[in-house]
Amino acid sequence: MTETPPPLPVSASGMSALEVARECARAARGIIRDAYGRSAVTTIKGRGNIATEADSAVEAEVTRILRREFPSHAVLSEETAASTRSDGWMWVCDPIDGTTNFSRGIPHFAFSIALCHDSKPVVALTDHPLLEDEFAAVAGQGATLNGAPMRMGEAATIREAVVAFDLGYDDGRGTRQLQTALHLWPGMQALRITGSAALGFAYAAAGRWDLYVHLKLEAWDIAAGILLVREAGGVVTARDGSDATLFSETAIAGTAGTHADFLGLAGGLPWQA
Repeated sequence: MTETPPPLPVSASGMSALEVARECARAARGIIRDAYGRSAVTTIKGRGNIATEADSAVEAEVTRILRREFPSHAVLSEETAASTRSDGWMWVCDPIDGTTNFSRGIPHFAFSIALCHDSKPVVALTDHPLLEDEFAAVAGQGATLNGAPMRMGEAATIREAVVAFDLGYDDGRGTRQLQTALHLWPGMQALRITGSAALGFAYAAAGRWDLYVHLKLEAWDIAAGILLVREAGGVVTARDGSDATLFSETAIAGTAGTHADFLGLAGGLPWQA
């Protein structure tokens, strides 16, 4: 039996959790837009995995807002609080998802934040700072794109679908993603590899593509996306078909039809290793 989460908390200044998430997104948007095209790389974590001055600045400002509005809540954020865990209320934030794109002037990256309770996302917001697209959801209340109701697309099979993969930072899993794509190609409408997990899930929820697959995720990559996809009428699971969670390393998100079709077509392929 699914447990009902407690009522959403109200902030110290009387705002709802979604309103606080929006304040965080506005602050992040200002910092990111000001820094776009000129923010220096400050950390190289591995092949393709970097952080910039803007990542740190966004995280600091968002943490300040959350500490002011919800001082008792835990904050799990990529750059400085990656080991935070809480069974109670916890905010999960990715200051800039798609930092490599951001650092090179490729306009495909996002700010993403989610409020979780017992590790289950209950409020989610992903914001494209340049396009000013806001993808938001509250558990049980549906999902919105810029305030209008947002739903998954209608594709029922992979052959009908625009499919998006991301390769992540694990070389072996990235290779298996490419092998799976080669197996499926050309039996789809189009394939996209875009470099932002947050937008990968958000664009699936908005019907911009019909299936999104990633094999190496962190909590801040998936937290908002789980709720966005589910509240938009989609399915999101781990690669074995079990429900995706905040700490799932793998995810398949799509319409019910494309999700089921993908599991059938990819069964036994190296992507499952």
